[in-house]
Amino acid sequence: MTATSGAARGGKLLVDALVTHGVDRAFCVPGESYLAVLDALYDVRDRLELIVCRQEGGAAFMAEAYGKLTGKPGICFVTRGPGATNAAIGVHTAQQDSTPMILFVGQIGGDVVEREAFQEVDYRRMFGSMVKWVAQIDRAERIPEMVSHAFHLAVSGRPGPVVLALPEDMLMSEVAAPVAFPYRRIAANPGSRDMAQIRNMLIAATKPLLILGGGGWTADACKQVQRFAERNFLPVACTFRRQDLFDNRHDLYVGEIGIGIAPALQQRVRQADLLIVAGARLGEMTSGGYSLFELPHSEQRRIHIHPGIEELGRVYQAEVYINSGMPEFAEWSAILGPVETQNWEAWTRAARADYVNNVAPVASPGALNMSEVVTWLSQTLPEDAIVANGAGNFSGWLHRFYQYKTYRTQLAPTNGAMGYGVPAGIAAKATYPGRTVIVFAGDGDYMMNGQELATAVQYDLPVIIFIVNNGMYGTIRMHQERDFPERVHGTELRNPDFAALARAYGAHGETVTTNAEFVPAFQRAIAANKPAVIELRIDPDVITTRTTLSAIRAKSLEAQKAAAAPAAADQKPTA
Repeated sequence: MTATSGAARGGKLLVDALVTHGVDRAFCVPGESYLAVLDALYDVRDRLELIVCRQEGGAAFMAEAYGKLTGKPGICFVTRGPGATNAAIGVHTAQQDSTPMILFVGQIGGDVVEREAFQEVDYRRMFGSMVKWVAQIDRAERIPEMVSHAFHLAVSGRPGPVVLALPEDMLMSEVAAPVAFPYRRIAANPGSRDMAQIRNMLIAATKPLLILGGGGWTADACKQVQRFAERNFLPVACTFRRQDLFDNRHDLYVGEIGIGIAPALQQRVRQADLLIVAGARLGEMTSGGYSLFELPHSEQRRIHIHPGIEELGRVYQAEVYINSGMPEFAEWSAILGPVETQNWEAWTRAARADYVNNVAPVASPGALNMSEVVTWLSQTLPEDAIVANGAGNFSGWLHRFYQYKTYRTQLAPTNGAMGYGVPAGIAAKATYPGRTVIVFAGDGDYMMNGQELATAVQYDLPVIIFIVNNGMYGTIRMHQERDFPERVHGTELRNPDFAALARAYGAHGETVTTNAEFVPAFQRAIAANKPAVIELRIDPDVITTRTTLSAIRAKSLEAQKAAAAPAAADQKPTA
């Protein structure tokens, strides 16, 4: 016989379900549409911490970051209408980053639905294309069933987000409901035949490359795949913002495949005669804008392992498809016998040498050199330090010069969402208070969710935030100079004094303009033992790790001049 709870409001049944499924932390911006949930959360505040944020986008990013860090669904509560639309950015991030997450949205009562009532939105239409499932719980007795389904979906197969709408009258109704068991992750497993195919294709290879990416990994899975690579002396690359899947200091690690890929690695990907892609989608970031690999197939042999069967063969065809969770594939790979004859030792050593050369600091204009700053942090921070960042050209310094040592030390949005770093760093510090957490943000990037610094101060979470300030939306300005040189419009920024602003929040604030100022400022921020902001003012000409704005502009102007010359020569004078 199924156990049944005593009669209780829907809000309490929902919170009871969260406790059943092991939720220990949730992020929210409060709203009157789910007051019954807030009331029920009060009774479990000793077991389930509620972190109240300043904007729903920040709350959703925090829940997504929690999901990335733990592998458990990040939980976020927002109110109807504007609250849900603000939170949509975190949902989209969870979708593209394959992160388990559940967004609970307060909803209007059933008695006024379809009247365009105050803040009414049809969430099935709004979220339908960016989540694994979106539904509305109209009857309180179905809460245990539907919440259980949400948890199972979020973590199984390719992990991702789920949205559940909670009508206000449903949350206030009193019913008895069945009690559910805690969720369990469900995953496909590779078979011995699948692994034999990998081994046979390795035997025939001379230039193999193992590419790791995607979601659903664990620390043990990363160690097991490392053993597989070591047994076969395989060069290993990680996809965009997934560099923490393999120790970057390891002799087999050869770099990141993503925006700003090292030219030598880009060429090596094209030259490889066997690609083993584990966990990554063969999408735009992995394929360099669908240019690194031939479509739909080529003479280059490919093995694609992915937890979501819908991704296999979606864009690129492979010779072998394996539908498997990453821990399940990794467990098999660790016990797979090594290939007796490995014909690629020189290939692997050369790839590693290219990577080592690529991470050496480089010269750049101005008194503050970001490659030296990031290299110092990489060499100084604890191995388990968590580094979070948002989106923008500033992140290229991290991707190139920071070496990630252990699993889940990199928090970054593969969907390119600006404003991610600050809330993600705060969630990381709340989840792992004993670990060092730093955030890198651009000046435009920071201002999109910088108000969450108040959340860090409120909950005493001493995260350290670096704001790379060049007075512009740098990525867009770079493209502007490339396509429309000397026609700058809509990309300049007039910024506040970020250090003074931090102090107004009750945080520690510093401004750094030279290399010599950086280390002392960082040490003072650590010693302050509270949230800290260090503004890094860099030369505006420094736009990427490999070039400058002036060089991009000059090259574009020269190209325009060259293109105009033949046209002018073709124009014959008239009598």
